[in-house]
Amino acid sequence: MLEEVDAIHIRGGNALFGETTIQGSKNAVLPVMAAALLINDVCTIENCPRIQDVEHMKNLLQSLGCKVKRSNRAITVDDSCLTDLALQEEGIRNENVTCMRSSIMLLGAMLGRIGEVSLAYPGGCVIGERPIDLHIRSLKKMGVEFYEEEGYFRAYTRGLKGAVIRLPVASVGATENIVLAAVKARGVTVLQNAAKEPEIISLCEFLTKAGAIIEGTGTDTLLIKGLEELHGITYRIPSDRIVAGTYLFSVLGTGGHIFLRDAPVQHMYAVLKKAVEMGARLAVSKDGISVMAEPVQNAVPYTKTEIYPGFPTDMQSPLMAVLTKASGLSLIEETIFENRFQIVPSLRSMGADIELLSEHKALIHGVPKLYGREVNAMELRGGAALIIAGCMADGETVIYNKHFIERGYEDICRDYRNLGVNIYIGKDTDGKEKETQIRLYGGANYDDCPTFVRIGIYHLYAYIRF
Repeated sequence: MLEEVDAIHIRGGNALFGETTIQGSKNAVLPVMAAALLINDVCTIENCPRIQDVEHMKNLLQSLGCKVKRSNRAITVDDSCLTDLALQEEGIRNENVTCMRSSIMLLGAMLGRIGEVSLAYPGGCVIGERPIDLHIRSLKKMGVEFYEEEGYFRAYTRGLKGAVIRLPVASVGATENIVLAAVKARGVTVLQNAAKEPEIISLCEFLTKAGAIIEGTGTDTLLIKGLEELHGITYRIPSDRIVAGTYLFSVLGTGGHIFLRDAPVQHMYAVLKKAVEMGARLAVSKDGISVMAEPVQNAVPYTKTEIYPGFPTDMQSPLMAVLTKASGLSLIEETIFENRFQIVPSLRSMGADIELLSEHKALIHGVPKLYGREVNAMELRGGAALIIAGCMADGETVIYNKHFIERGYEDICRDYRNLGVNIYIGKDTDGKEKETQIRLYGGANYDDCPTFVRIGIYHLYAYIRF
């Protein structure tokens, strides 16, 4: 039996009602923190989520000699004292590198700052091979030499130079590393078939505000003119589109009515389109998204994960969890990461009917009920999907390895409690399970309401919001 302290307990069966505010974006804040290495000055990054990956990146920057301070949701990075500490034996070849994928962003940033770096191979969730060959091949065109040693690699340049680079696939990580290196390179870099994700836009906006010259932000062709110096700035991280999508899909699985404050609507078109296809009613405003749904959704005939602006791979597992109880057949094709279907055995143990047609395709037969079980989170988004399944299931679901989920969600249990879910971590010191009061806007206990009252409340919220 795994440690209870690393387990999330959910008593499912409740519809979701209420409001939650969407945290800052995990996938945006990490490359921005790495980009701060390029600025020999003080940078303040606002709206930083309190998640494990941010703490790992903070530790990495400190290991390089940066002064990093957090105050509430702002992180201040002062790297004016940065030297060649990266070349020391420990440097950034440590556990903070190997436990998250985004540590690879330090490659382009350190090459731009001091011209060399020694780096352990990045870690993170095991959802696919995610090779870094595109990063290496592209940076070689910019004058970088690579040397592989046991467990890590060393990169060195006598001077970064601009180049014309065309990516064979629109890799987010490779795009970010090229941009980070190019802003300090001599001459002009033209990057073709660049990734267009919102997180790329955020990185380019941060660097441009700091003085970098970048043309084509938001398109598949970036033109970057290198500069010697950038200046300190204050920058606000946008809200997390994947977190918003997770909570949106949750209410589709349980039924109810929620408001997602600060949801980045402009970057969620594919997810919102899928939610409407499933039967959700949405109201979009400058403040966020109002979502109302019945407890049983329509099946979705076909969903294919794609690079932005297509349906995101990070939302595939949450979608699969919801579709397990949808009415009809749904087919999902995963085209980004080959190991995204790791969640299937856990969902099957809860009563889901999922047929794997290949390593890339899954056919979901909707079933009337899911049942609470003990399951293991194996990666970040799959872990969040198991929480959705737990909210939908009869009885109690126990999800072990919550640390995977904490890599990307600030306080997911708090957010779900605010929406009426009976959810808690571990047990009280006396061994008794923690009870969670599920309260509505007015403070009434939803669990104590008769069925006809619950139905009345559901339609009242629908009337108020819509």
